[in-house]
Amino acid sequence: MEYIKDLKWKKGINVKDLVEQLGNVGFQSIELKRASNVFEKMKMAGAKIFFTFTSNMVTSGLRGFFAQLINLKMANVIVTTVGGIEEDIMKAHGEKFQMGRFDLDDLELKEKGLNRIGNLLIDNQSYLILEDMLNEMLKKCYEKQKRWTPSELFREIGLMLNDENSILYQAAKNNVPIFCPAITDGAFGFHLYMFQQKHPDFMIDVIQDFKNIVLCTSHDEKKGIISLGGSISKHHAILAGLINGGMEFAVYMTTAEQKSGSMSGATTREAKSWGKIKDESDAATVIGDVSILFPLAMIHALENLIENKIIN
Repeated sequence: MEYIKDLKWKKGINVKDLVEQLGNVGFQSIELKRASNVFEKMKMAGAKIFFTFTSNMVTSGLRGFFAQLINLKMANVIVTTVGGIEEDIMKAHGEKFQMGRFDLDDLELKEKGLNRIGNLLIDNQSYLILEDMLNEMLKKCYEKQKRWTPSELFREIGLMLNDENSILYQAAKNNVPIFCPAITDGAFGFHLYMFQQKHPDFMIDVIQDFKNIVLCTSHDEKKGIISLGGSISKHHAILAGLINGGMEFAVYMTTAEQKSGSMSGATTREAKSWGKIKDESDAATVIGDVSILFPLAMIHALENLIENKIIN
């Protein structure tokens, strides 16, 4: 039997030791440590890791960390929402997003041409730059072929970028597919529409990408999912897992709660009722802000994986 232990600070404490202590504190701290352990287990078992996140996390400073995880082979398949694709391209171009506050005057921000995402701000100018960039990128893609799946298109765009902190760049470099079933749900989709008005034979095949994500794994292959946030990115990955016999490992991190009945708040326990996650899976659900909890849990796991020579 394990018992609760008091957290003690010591000078120079590192992330690994902090998370070890948090695992004995209680409440979500215990779940945080459990999640870190599942990260380790899925990697040590050689599982194919589905990594899902929503676009607001790319708005934040987690973007570079996500790119680093791809390079460390901690993500084999990515599913995200289209805003994250847009903002990754913007940042790869050098665009910088501002820190603000949750209580800023939104009408005043609108007059200044600033868009608020929580306590982060994006200038309208960044979207104008994105438009110019996408037009040039889409022209180059169109010259190569007329029909693309979203994952093929993202890989091609990733190859055009030159930014080690870019998710698209690292995914293309490491041959990690990026799936985005709702590719039209944002500025990227609008520019695809506008480009198609000039080039009617230009097509984006979302259905083919559904086939691609389903066939990227199998019943026999061990599978794990790291799902940050919820929405369509979370469900698209676990649906692929369901069709292939369920996930052996799963970590959900979200601020949503199950009482809403939403996909974002659905726990790993609930997923077992659908067969999305196997009955005997190693799983954890952590309720809280991903921008705080995920770096702690993942860095703790990375330190242990490096010690065990699982990753370099």
